[in-house]
Amino acid sequence: MFKRALQRSHDSWFGKAMRLFERNAIDEAVWTELEELLISADVGVNTTEKLIATVKQQIAEAKLTDGEQVRDALKREMVNILNLPAKPAMNNVTPPEVWLIVGVNGSGKTTSIAKLACNLKRNGKSLLLAAADTFRAAAIDQLKMQGERVGVDVVAHQPGADPGAVVFDAIQAARSRGVGYVIIDTAGRLHTKFNLMEELKKVRRVAAKLDVTAPHEVILVLDATTGQNGLMQAKYFAEAVGVTGIFLAKLDGTAKGGIVLAICDELRIPIRYIGIGESLEDMALFNAEEFVEALCS
Repeated sequence: MFKRALQRSHDSWFGKAMRLFERNAIDEAVWTELEELLISADVGVNTTEKLIATVKQQIAEAKLTDGEQVRDALKREMVNILNLPAKPAMNNVTPPEVWLIVGVNGSGKTTSIAKLACNLKRNGKSLLLAAADTFRAAAIDQLKMQGERVGVDVVAHQPGADPGAVVFDAIQAARSRGVGYVIIDTAGRLHTKFNLMEELKKVRRVAAKLDVTAPHEVILVLDATTGQNGLMQAKYFAEAVGVTGIFLAKLDGTAKGGIVLAICDELRIPIRYIGIGESLEDMALFNAEEFVEALCS
């Protein structure tokens, strides 16, 4: 799946970058070209400079001269950037486990929720979906449609209802039915960014009133095709609601997969899942080693 998802990024930028180390000499011209390719692939200026500086230091310390060894050192450092520790698992969580899903409209949030729900269900988990994006009637309808597609119930109110009330009812319903998980869809656009973030904070507070440890996960769905704009989105959501992991959607739709390195390096938020395509099965757990191998080989 990684190979298919990253084909465009490999062919456009990273394959070219790796071929630089086939030259007879690894001179300054190679590093300059590498820097240009990585920045073009949306790795970002700061992360690119840090990556190259670290690899150069390793080369000097180990006295590496062979191009293949240098390329391997670069790949290892990319894996190091991506290998962020996941949030420690909470022991003895009283069901339901509450997942808050955030992200801007159009990021693929509803489809990603369906993929997460399908994955949980395949693993024998019981769950409910909560339609807490009450500001758009279409959002409620979309989530209901995905719920039918996966085969899970959706707790919803009328358009314009209080999102906090939806979350309250969903958690209470899960408790009364003995359901293990509640996945909450949230608004992705309000009149201003401030209003959106305040609304998300409120939804989070409602969950915490019912269970002080909730939400147990806050997953940000990012559209990989938005590049550096996605980095800014991630910063806003992380500051507002404390994102625990990222679901990177539409990875097959971009030639600039380097944004993954920028997100992990600058925000220190782990990528947890990747999504490609519309099928419920088009999702994978993120693996740094497999990701870098597909990107660079």
